[in-house]
Amino acid sequence: MAEDFILKDNRNREFNLSDYRGKKVLLSFHPLAWTPVCAEQMKSLEKNKEKFDELNTVAVGISVDSVPCKNAWAKELKIAETQLLSDFWPHGGVAKAYGMLREEGFSERANIILDEEGKVIFIKVYDIPQLPDINEIIDFLEQRN
Repeated sequence: MAEDFILKDNRNREFNLSDYRGKKVLLSFHPLAWTPVCAEQMKSLEKNKEKFDELNTVAVGISVDSVPCKNAWAKELKIAETQLLSDFWPHGGVAKAYGMLREEGFSERANIILDEEGKVIFIKVYDIPQLPDINEIIDFLEQRN
């Protein structure tokens, strides 16, 4: 079972994982805001939001950046629907709980999918410079539908 957590999103709203029971949740960890691969990773979540909705899935981005940083970055990337969560304090606490915090102080680039009961059903860690294949995630979710 996935560890429950509450984080603030880019608009300073609380995201409580347990509120999403009954839906699948994609936790898309990315190392740091304002970097090119992370930007493409988050834009792919936003671009596919409608598809995630069809698949009863909530996709969120997570990094150790602060709420104001995430908010400015979301505006820059024109991300309006996808919540970008701040794992700032305690620094990387959620990433650490999920085994994704690197010794450098930022998270791995990874996708973790939770089923409707909060059970981890998919984990993939990517090389830091590698853009995750969003179609791989969508294909996995379609097979689970």
